[in-house]
Amino acid sequence: MTTAATVANWQGQPAGAPAPVDWARIRADFPLIGRPIKGKPIVYLDSAATSQKPRSVIETLRTYYEEYNANVHRGAYNIAAKATHEYEAAREKVRRFINAASVKEVVFTKGTTEGLNLVAYAWGRKFVKADDEVVLSELEHHSNLVPWQILCQATGAKLKYIPIHEDGSLDVSRLDEIITRRTRLVSVTAQSNVLGTVTPVRQIVARAREVGAVSVIDGAQSVPHQPVDVQAIGCDFLAFSGHKMCGPTASGVLYGRRERLEEMDPFLYGGEMIREVRYDGATWNDIPHKFEAGTPGIAQAIGLGAGIDYLSAIGMDRVQEHEGTLTKRALAHAAEMKGLTLYGPRDVSVRGGVITFNFADIHPHDLATILDEQDRVCVRAGHHCAMPLTMKLGVAATARASFYVYNTEDEIDILFDSLRRAKEFMSRGAR
Repeated sequence: MTTAATVANWQGQPAGAPAPVDWARIRADFPLIGRPIKGKPIVYLDSAATSQKPRSVIETLRTYYEEYNANVHRGAYNIAAKATHEYEAAREKVRRFINAASVKEVVFTKGTTEGLNLVAYAWGRKFVKADDEVVLSELEHHSNLVPWQILCQATGAKLKYIPIHEDGSLDVSRLDEIITRRTRLVSVTAQSNVLGTVTPVRQIVARAREVGAVSVIDGAQSVPHQPVDVQAIGCDFLAFSGHKMCGPTASGVLYGRRERLEEMDPFLYGGEMIREVRYDGATWNDIPHKFEAGTPGIAQAIGLGAGIDYLSAIGMDRVQEHEGTLTKRALAHAAEMKGLTLYGPRDVSVRGGVITFNFADIHPHDLATILDEQDRVCVRAGHHCAMPLTMKLGVAATARASFYVYNTEDEIDILFDSLRRAKEFMSRGAR
């Protein structure tokens, strides 16, 4: 495993000061990054969709399957005990990473989508009633929009939205009018996957608490990119995905404040989530196992733990700083490029490592294809699972470049050079 290689040795540092990060060595830890295809190295700028995986995570998965592949919590033999130990050790890693008060507040899921749906069904269906209000923001991904639409349709509750300013930042000037005594639940993203907008979650959570509402945070785009402390935020729930933070796909977490998880009914039923089963009924296991029915994603959870180890060795403050440097460079390029329409805040302090744009009347899907074909630049194109927000921007689709620990400033330059060549290519085609 290579987590020790993530931080360079540094002579002459003041005592106790953190060593500077050797970003070139970080980059070398990811086998797909820079891999040539048809003679050109991949420039991967789609980490908001999924991150690449370091060798330490890949090796952790291989080791599980080759050396102690067994089910958890059920076997007394050696490799089953080893699997259980590593699975529960991963839960403790998550607890520390987000500063949950207890491992009982950490529920393993397949990702953010499952976590949000779990809350909507297991908490929402039990406690949200007709004439209650559910508050979201206009920035939300479908995963933090559709479950609440379905909940409100089923219960008769009303959906309300915190609006955005023209620059894509969240307008919290009327927060007291939107989150009221009728509000039962507030669910917002911590960072927009489209605009990169970082939302003031502590302010929103504090207002929800004032009126007795439950707060839910979509952390899919925040937990992988910045330090997150659930106790400092004060939220009731936080959902995030492992595959966006160096972990495997189908891994994720729902953090739930202990008293909230205790008052919820199970989401799925079957093995492991039970305490006792009789022919005439059943009782449920303690949290968090009450919400982990059946054989869980064992390798996925252990792999997520390895991803957390990797990011922790770097330091999430330094991850955030690195992405800020890349975003500043991208915004500077964008400001100078004629024909490019940029969406989202221009202030790096209130946006994450995402830039979304349209360019030179080239359809985003065509643009993404051209960038890949001519320079192996990988960007996302479409509505990014946020159709209402895209429509509010007045466009059918956008292109999106998103950055992570393995990206470099040179790759930002390559992106914009490739955009210029794409414009020249389309101009020749038009003639």
